[in-house]
Amino acid sequence: MSYPPQQFPNPKPAQGNLLESERVAARHFGADWCRFGVGGSTQANLAICLALGRPGDRVIVSRALHRSLFSGLVLAGLEPVWIPPRVHRATGLPPGITPSALRRAAALAPDAKAVILTDPSYLGTLSPISELARIAHGAGMALVVDQAWGSHFGFHPALPSHALARGADALITSVHKTGLGHTQASLACARVGLLDRARLERGFDATHTTSPAGSILASIEGSLALMGARGEELLGRAIGLVGEARQQLRESLGPVGLPDESQFNGPEGPLFDPLRLVVQLAPLGADGRAVEAEMLGRGVAVEYADRDILAPVVTLADDRGTVRRLVREIVLAVRATGGGPARPVRPPASWRVRPEVAMSPREAFFSGHERVPWRQAAGRVSAELVAPYPPGIPVLAPGEVISAHHLRGLRAAARGGSRIAYASDPSLSWLDVVSER
Repeated sequence: MSYPPQQFPNPKPAQGNLLESERVAARHFGADWCRFGVGGSTQANLAICLALGRPGDRVIVSRALHRSLFSGLVLAGLEPVWIPPRVHRATGLPPGITPSALRRAAALAPDAKAVILTDPSYLGTLSPISELARIAHGAGMALVVDQAWGSHFGFHPALPSHALARGADALITSVHKTGLGHTQASLACARVGLLDRARLERGFDATHTTSPAGSILASIEGSLALMGARGEELLGRAIGLVGEARQQLRESLGPVGLPDESQFNGPEGPLFDPLRLVVQLAPLGADGRAVEAEMLGRGVAVEYADRDILAPVVTLADDRGTVRRLVREIVLAVRATGGGPARPVRPPASWRVRPEVAMSPREAFFSGHERVPWRQAAGRVSAELVAPYPPGIPVLAPGEVISAHHLRGLRAAARGGSRIAYASDPSLSWLDVVSER
């Protein structure tokens, strides 16, 4: 991707440099429409939801979605038909959506306007997007992909192509995650046909600030331009460093689990992001939260930690020295915190949700609410969204029936040190439910 030299013909963004940058990005993605955002993929998800249908229309949605998509369903008044998450037996990770799961959902909702997926997942697993696009299009539905964690896709032959290249109708990505944009930098791209350009524009403008930060917008252009010019080089180095890290961890820690492309495959090829480093500690009997605390005490942070998993992020700014230090600190922290007998991986509650829907997210949002002690919440309809963070996938969501299983999973996560996000009472002593009066 190359951007033309800027002549600054008009300093007003909508008429000058920003418009041209968005056009260049649209050509790169093979899109008819592209907008740069400064509110992260959250704002872009809200915008796309507003373009998908009218209040009351149904959409098929992966339940392993980011909380911003729940907000988008509320704003747009869309009725979700959920595809429940699965758990990969060998690794405990949430694999992508299968064609058979989408076909079942499409049979339940033949009038659905769109399919919305989160791909890649937070821990790097992927869906066979090309096949899912064929199924969606055969049923007259647009396919929207929240590719927040995949802004690097399409810039190296070892990586998947971006979602539009694999048949999706729209993609959203966070340029500030695996790309090089400033925090909050994101973009949304779409093809028109099953989606309407005017609705896309209205949805984006309705959710976008009228005072966007120019530095964030410029960082999107800069990141895309750099990736277009040197992405294969920089990503090749980073992917190689992740491979070296896996090998060094195997040599130092023995039976540690290190999921990779060999364990996730499909007709379209590997269904795992080779840039994602996931370290599974259950085979060592170690506790990832204790390991993380030990590493933080030594000045090294990781992106994600729960009892069984560490997930550091290797970036384009890393080199062999920084990655070797990361490996060394993981090894030292595991040894310092002690281990125990090997145990099976216990997937977080976020990946084991089987929702029982009582009302739409929008209806629950606007219904009367009351607060009840957590022991009295089972069987009630949730009025709030509650998610261990990261990964930010809701366990409780507006309009869904709260189960004892949900409560046990959330409280176990809280006791283990996970941050409980978005809850009105993060201690989980009380929960907001839909009023029965």
